[in-house]
Amino acid sequence: MTMTNQTVSYALAPGELDDDVDVQSEEMLVNMGPQHPSTHGVLRIALRTDGEMILEAVPHIGYLHRCKEKIAENLAYFQYVGYTDRLDYLAAMNNNHAWAMAVEKLANIEVPIRAEYIRVLSAELNRIASHLVSFGTYGLDLGAFTPFLYAFREREYILDLFEQLCGARLTLSYINVGGVTWDLPPNFLEKLTEFLDYFEPKIDEYNDLLSYNHIFIKRTAKVGVISKDLAITYALSGPVIRGSGLPLDLRRDRPYSIYPKLDFDVCVGDGSRGQLGDCWDRYFVRMAEMKQCVKILRQCIAQMPAGAFRAKLPRAMMKVPPGEVYAEYENPRGHLGFFIESQGGTIPYRVKIRGACFVNLAVTGELCRNVLLADVPAIVGSIDVVMGEVDR
Repeated sequence: MTMTNQTVSYALAPGELDDDVDVQSEEMLVNMGPQHPSTHGVLRIALRTDGEMILEAVPHIGYLHRCKEKIAENLAYFQYVGYTDRLDYLAAMNNNHAWAMAVEKLANIEVPIRAEYIRVLSAELNRIASHLVSFGTYGLDLGAFTPFLYAFREREYILDLFEQLCGARLTLSYINVGGVTWDLPPNFLEKLTEFLDYFEPKIDEYNDLLSYNHIFIKRTAKVGVISKDLAITYALSGPVIRGSGLPLDLRRDRPYSIYPKLDFDVCVGDGSRGQLGDCWDRYFVRMAEMKQCVKILRQCIAQMPAGAFRAKLPRAMMKVPPGEVYAEYENPRGHLGFFIESQGGTIPYRVKIRGACFVNLAVTGELCRNVLLADVPAIVGSIDVVMGEVDR
């Protein structure tokens, strides 16, 4: 951390006290980051402090900017799939799915039903992996090391399944325009069922370990409260807005792919451990969502149809008719949107990305005002930002 001292003196008028006393209050500017374990990436938060009290917090971004939108305007539609992996790099399947949906909507491509089931199966499995990282690192932010080890132990099983599915573990590029790159490997659904049987009881174990821990509740309950009005004002989404009691989930409210055929609940905060919309509510929404992901995955396994895993598209670069499209997707961290403008041909004319983490991060300054310094990691961790999607 780099620090700059600013001293403010308050001199009392003569006669106010018997003795001639000078009362001094010293403010300090502290840079948390950009290399700091509590900022979940190369994020810099400039803190104006008075002792342990935070008077003002200003997030500074741009350390990971990679010109993602400009790159999209110089590549064929199917070539950009690999770049979407690097947006929210903990949810590569979900990013692939969102981009493919946008292109397919613009080009009027009909995706085979088996491909849709495989896509949702892959995306929900990635949602669990993403929430496991959030669970583990959040405990780490607040001084609990063991949950991190448990979370990454289970996440390794998911990455092994991804490796069987497409040969990659993190940046996957599996969901592509028109379907998926490969069909499910032999016995994949059986192995996935084994994992779900093993993993589902672990969620209750995580809750006993961290969620209901007295110290953890003290650190997160009634801290960083986001009211419903504040959540709407800042256009928050994902677990952040659902933690404030608003059941906003695009999978149910603006259903896409095969989600209308699936039964699942939208998890919301209820203020049961402190106050509605606090850090604990946002954290626990993700824990509850993992159980719903398991429920969705079991339905996908039971309903998996036969058929093609990819639409028949031209071998040469696919030409997309002129037009504009905006497709929005329920990413593990909120609403991920792709706007594409085509003027015909194989390369988009304009691409704009609506990153959930970028929008959610905007509320940081509001939440980190008049709180203790130790509350800042709890607040930033509860928002669960990934800087690859913030900076793009």
